[in-house]
Amino acid sequence: MPDKNIIIGIDEVGRGALAGPVTVAAALLPKKLRLKNYAPGKLRDSKKLSAKQRERWFVYFKDHPKINYAVARVYPRAIERLNISKAANLAAERAFTRLVKSEKLKVKSCGVFLDGGLFLGNGLEPGNAKTVIKGDEKIKAVTVASIIAKVTRDRAMVRLAKTYPQYGFEVHKGYGTKKHLAAIRKYGPSEVHRLTFLPRRYSI
Repeated sequence: MPDKNIIIGIDEVGRGALAGPVTVAAALLPKKLRLKNYAPGKLRDSKKLSAKQRERWFVYFKDHPKINYAVARVYPRAIERLNISKAANLAAERAFTRLVKSEKLKVKSCGVFLDGGLFLGNGLEPGNAKTVIKGDEKIKAVTVASIIAKVTRDRAMVRLAKTYPQYGFEVHKGYGTKKHLAAIRKYGPSEVHRLTFLPRRYSI
């Protein structure tokens, strides 16, 4: 596939969570690829889809012969060491690098779009890469990446719930709901909590 016909979208999820990793997906698809309105309905940013719709879209992307993607995560201790912005950008760099290597791409002529707040560094960024505010609503490849990132992280949080059942990760996915904060107050933070994200009265 010629590089000029490719578009790459990059998006993250988990930036504001109190527990679990920040997760970034990089999705590659042909510029002119038409994604039919699959059974879940119109393709939309992951936040505007139900969990079942996201799961069904994810399966569709995974099975699509012209779509490829890579995912990267940065975990709580690294998030605390780096800060969340640097951690999210590090995950973006890792996801982008994995995708490019798997496709053996020369990215100079690829369109690369990142959702607002994400940037590629360490010499990785091609000259035509752009960070777009609300890119997950405006650019198809970023929308695809947003769904992949969300489903991947949600599944990881459900798995963590089996190890730490007292926190209800399978429900709130690590975000700061009242029930989550009540569980932290009762049991204390776990190894997968971001201690610097917790209100002081909930920290160790």
